[in-house]
Amino acid sequence: MKVVNALMLVGISWLVLACQTADSEQSVVVDLPYYSTSDWMPVWIPEDSLETVNPHAIPPFAFLNQDGKEITDKDMKGKVYVANFFFSTCPGVCPKMTNNLHLVQDEFGTNSEVRILSHSVMPWVDSVAQLARYAERNAIQSETWDLVTGDKKEIYQLARESYFADEGFGKTLTTEEDFLHTEKLILIDQYSHIRGVYNGTLPLDTKRLIADIYQLIE
Repeated sequence: MKVVNALMLVGISWLVLACQTADSEQSVVVDLPYYSTSDWMPVWIPEDSLETVNPHAIPPFAFLNQDGKEITDKDMKGKVYVANFFFSTCPGVCPKMTNNLHLVQDEFGTNSEVRILSHSVMPWVDSVAQLARYAERNAIQSETWDLVTGDKKEIYQLARESYFADEGFGKTLTTEEDFLHTEKLILIDQYSHIRGVYNGTLPLDTKRLIADIYQLIE
């Protein structure tokens, strides 16, 4: 009987140890990578090497939002933000992205450290007034979420060269005037570095984005 009890205690001890190990493994958080090239190759950079490595950063920009307010890169300094590209009359992909970005707005709506920045890829249609109507129809809160319009060339250049956002760029495009298309949601950290890319049409990917935002702000 004593031998049986001893074996039971050993078994229980191993079970507890296994559970603790599993919990420990589940609680491990891997640092988010940096993205500096259009092929979306992730690179992990130690914090003490950032100044030396100098990862890619989003350059200065200035656009008008749905309230007619100028939004610049300075408004995003020190904040984590999600960038994407859409147009207000898009019938398919854009509504899905907007619905999923609502998950981000709902999660961080009262947090001043987090913003959403949606760039129109049809700025000749999406005036400030048009974006204001779109924001009202979709319950978009300007305190958290900016829909921006501006010069087409500036938006397209920023999308392709800085956010690496266009799925077709470098593959099927014949000129720089070709229409910009992307389903990407792009996570930018407090220092203008790209830290994540997600499929904006998938709720599961958006939940992964939310988890990564928490990791950056915590």
